[in-house]
Amino acid sequence: MSVEHSISAVALSKRYSIGARTASYRTLREAISDGAKAPFRRLRTRGSSAGGRVVDHWALRDVSFEVTPGEVVGIIGRNGAGKSTLLKVLSQITEPTSGTALIRGRIGTLLEVGTGFHPELTGRENVYLSGAILGMSRQETRRAFDDIVEFADVRAFLDTPLKRYSSGMYVRLAFAVAAFLSTEVLLVDEVLAVGDLEFQRRCLGQIGEIASGGRTVLFVSHSMASITALCSRCLLLQDGRLVADDVTSQVIERYVQETANEGGEIIWPDPADAPGSQLLKLHAVRVKLGPATSRDFGMGDDITIEVDFWCLKDGLDCSVSFHLHDYLRYAVFQSRSGESTRNIGLYRATATIPGHYLNNGLFRVKAILLRDTNCVEAKVEDAVTFYVHDTAERQDGYLGELIGVVRPTLEWQFDELPDLS
Repeated sequence: MSVEHSISAVALSKRYSIGARTASYRTLREAISDGAKAPFRRLRTRGSSAGGRVVDHWALRDVSFEVTPGEVVGIIGRNGAGKSTLLKVLSQITEPTSGTALIRGRIGTLLEVGTGFHPELTGRENVYLSGAILGMSRQETRRAFDDIVEFADVRAFLDTPLKRYSSGMYVRLAFAVAAFLSTEVLLVDEVLAVGDLEFQRRCLGQIGEIASGGRTVLFVSHSMASITALCSRCLLLQDGRLVADDVTSQVIERYVQETANEGGEIIWPDPADAPGSQLLKLHAVRVKLGPATSRDFGMGDDITIEVDFWCLKDGLDCSVSFHLHDYLRYAVFQSRSGESTRNIGLYRATATIPGHYLNNGLFRVKAILLRDTNCVEAKVEDAVTFYVHDTAERQDGYLGELIGVVRPTLEWQFDELPDLS
């Protein structure tokens, strides 16, 4: 491995045999019972595919990448894409089927709640045990001990066995151990979701400090906001393969587009299956470019949002609202119709987002039906999604990327002022 790289993965693959039985100790009664059942099992499985129940599953397939010291690299993908398996292979918890993974320096891991801890030992004993596993002397661990305890906020429970800790206390202590002991590489999985919001904020800040100190971090998360805040580079795994390795914004954009709804329309044809209550139910939500349903818009295109709904009782005071979010699920704005009285029937509410209002990027629409001003009768997250593309024709004449989720065209005025020199 080159001295410039703290992590080097070359053609990493990991295969699991689904349905394979591992050897274990059995009682005499179990052995006799299995022997008696064997002929019947053979009859049931005779002629079945592959002659048995073992199926190969590739959790990782030919994954290669390199990470330099001080980089914070995000890893994203759907559940089952291979993210956690990759971290387990890198941390040497799991042996790869093929390929090599080389890491320079000590590895701190935060993969699963309580990984590496002994539940019968106290918090204090587990801190020193973790240091010893990393090859640190007791004196080195002692120097980091106070920082660990303060960050984890478990001083009152230091001499309590870990089996009595809550999951939140487990995670706080595990993260503090991984962050403050002398490791050159830190591998962090989604376990931060167990902690409260304040602890998550502190963890993210600490990860940033770790990277600024020259240590390397691999960070797995489903929170695109956290990945964006921490990582300048991101890896996208799909079915065990590395399909993207680029700057974070571009990789997240690709991931969100691939996981978003395929069409710019969702329809519930039968009121019995539609979201809502006995009073109001959604029938359809769509985004349109002119008369046609669409998911793709140019910067200057007007974007029409349509919400079709059933009113199931005469004389209801109802209104329609939608929330617009960006690809990180940050709120862009909310729009709401005026309240009006409706009788039984099918209705359509329409609103238009003017061109040159939204910046380029992917947007999500949450549709809401309300009764009597503030009683929510139906709500669908990510009912539809659409994408606004950057175009060369701009009213402002600027051709480069602009920050933000909105890009309004504002009126500017220049006045000449008297020279006061």
